[in-house]
Amino acid sequence: MATFKNADGKPILLKMVKGIQDNKAYLGEVDGLIGDGDHGMNMNKGFSVFEERFKDETFTFTEGLDELGTILLNEIGGSMGPIYGTILMDMAEAGEDLEEIGVAELAKMLEAGLAGLCEIVDAKVGDKTLVDTLSPSVDVLKAAAEGGKDFKAALEEMKEAAAKGRDSTKDMVAKFGRSSRLGERSRGVLDAGATSCCIILTAMADGITELL
Repeated sequence: MATFKNADGKPILLKMVKGIQDNKAYLGEVDGLIGDGDHGMNMNKGFSVFEERFKDETFTFTEGLDELGTILLNEIGGSMGPIYGTILMDMAEAGEDLEEIGVAELAKMLEAGLAGLCEIVDAKVGDKTLVDTLSPSVDVLKAAAEGGKDFKAALEEMKEAAAKGRDSTKDMVAKFGRSSRLGERSRGVLDAGATSCCIILTAMADGITELL
C-alpha cells in the first residue's frame, strides 16, 4: 500500500495550479453557456495568486491546500471562492497531522471537504453542481481504501469517477446559481463547477501518482 509524505506535497499543488491555468479559457466557455462566463477567470486568478505567493516557499501538501483555500475564500469573489475555499481548507484540516498519506487518508480528507461543502450549500448529487464530481470521487476512494486497493489504481478510478460525474451534469437541470433561472434551458450543458472540480481532482491525482 503506497503512500506519499505530506512534506513532499508541494508539486501536487503546483500541478493543480497548472491544471486550472491551462483550462482558464475552457472553463470560461463552459460557464458562459449558462452562467456569467467568469468562472475560468476567477479560478485562474486565485490559483495564480497562490502560485505567485508560494512558488519559492516550502510547504506540505496540507499546508498548501490550506493556503490555496484561504486565498480562494477571501480573494476571488463570486460564489465559487467560498465553495472551493471551504473544500480545500476542510481537506487540509482533516490531514494536517499526517506524515504519510495513503488512499484511506486521502479519502478521509476529500470526505471532510465534501462534508464542509454540504454545510454551506444544500446541493446534492443530481443538482448539477460540483457535488456531482466530488461525491462519486470520494465514494470510489473510500471503497478502494476498504478493499485494500493499490493507491495508483485507486487514483485512476477516482479520475474516472470525477470525469463521469462531470459528464453526468450535462443532462441535468440546474438547481443552484445563476443557471438555475434557466430551468430546462440549462440542460445539455456541463456545469462549470463540476468541470473545474474534475480538473482539480485529476491534477491532484496525477501529482500524487508522480510521487508514489
